[in-house]
Amino acid sequence: MLSSLATFGRALRMGAHAVRVGTGDLLRLRFQTHETLTQAWFLIKVTAIPSILMAIPFGVIISAQVGNIVSQLGADSMIGAAGGLGVIKQGAPMASAMMLGGAGAAAIAADLGARTVREEVDAMRVMGVDPVQRLVVPRIAAMMLIAPLLNILIVVVGIAAGFLVAVTALDVTPGSYWASFGAFTTTIDIWVSLVKALIFGFLVVVIACQRGLEAKGGPRGVADGVNAAVVMSVAAVAVLNTAITQVVTMFFPVRMA
Repeated sequence: MLSSLATFGRALRMGAHAVRVGTGDLLRLRFQTHETLTQAWFLIKVTAIPSILMAIPFGVIISAQVGNIVSQLGADSMIGAAGGLGVIKQGAPMASAMMLGGAGAAAIAADLGARTVREEVDAMRVMGVDPVQRLVVPRIAAMMLIAPLLNILIVVVGIAAGFLVAVTALDVTPGSYWASFGAFTTTIDIWVSLVKALIFGFLVVVIACQRGLEAKGGPRGVADGVNAAVVMSVAAVAVLNTAITQVVTMFFPVRMA
């Protein structure tokens, strides 16, 4: 437990250093835009299609389960509100984090871990090049760029899948579905979902970079780093999501739009 907390602390310290360095590069117009876009495109390629495949059954499950409960209460018209809010407030941010943690973080940790065991990172330090500035900052920027886009994609696909299930299987009229969805979904819910995706993306990429840069012991060390990056990122996101949900519910309770 203490070792895990120490590792998590080192990851956050490296993340703070990366933010400071990246902000300085941005102000001096030296930011690595090309590398950032390259990493962003790579993250899109490894996460977009799996996210769609995850969002479809996720929206179906939420709509079906909530629909059965709501139908027993005689409030079929509220299926749109319950399913839509479930996807926006909880499903999309968590699904984005799991996709970025499972595919994106694994790829980043493997790349940086391979560079570390081949002593490329040590060579950069000898030449006076900061590995955080050269390797970590572009990956953090790319993840922060892709996370909200992935969140929006999952929201759209998940809600569309839930709508189809509600209309075709639960005999809900399209008008009542969208009316209840629009009545309870507010702009704050959308912004909270996007902010959660940004926070989760930052946490995932920082943990992945930290585990990759600390890899040692050859190929086995790289594999262990990748495994640790995925497990730690998903666990940290789950804990953080619980805390954020409690805070948001306290200050922004569910209300009519």
